[in-house]
Amino acid sequence: MNKDNCFQLGYIAKVHGLQGEVVAVLDVDYPENYEDIEHVFLEKNNRLAPYFLEHFVSQPNNRFLAKFEGYDDKNAADTLVGTALYLPLKDLPALEDDQYYYHELVGFEVEDASKGVLGSVKEIYDLQTQYLLGLDYQGKEILIPIQDDIILKVDKAAKKVFCQLPDGLLEIYLED
Repeated sequence: MNKDNCFQLGYIAKVHGLQGEVVAVLDVDYPENYEDIEHVFLEKNNRLAPYFLEHFVSQPNNRFLAKFEGYDDKNAADTLVGTALYLPLKDLPALEDDQYYYHELVGFEVEDASKGVLGSVKEIYDLQTQYLLGLDYQGKEILIPIQDDIILKVDKAAKKVFCQLPDGLLEIYLED
């Protein structure tokens, strides 16, 4: 499986008990959508490989108690801690027309309400505190926070992101 065709579902946070169970933390808005999964992809040696689940039980706070086939003791489960969990993009739940996944915005044209067209989204940056749109503007990379007061509308059909940049944001990036 190619990482470009997947999304990161979460990660394995710690071992739980002595029988090979682990605690998985999901980085999703609706963890209940994933209660019935039977396998995930884990990254090992820069490749994604399928790992089959014996169980995947929902816990509070986006956590799941997971047991992988062939991982039957604490030592085996320890090797999984810190590993990211992936699923194919096709497994993402369908969204309403006015909703979008951040990865879908790559390639969309960004238009500011006062400055006009700025360029196309080249990358989405996932910082722990927020997500950012990365695009080239006048030969410089600028980063735009994905926040409701900045991103006004996304038109998926037209592949456009409409925004209202805070005063001075562009100028910060254009200074030498």
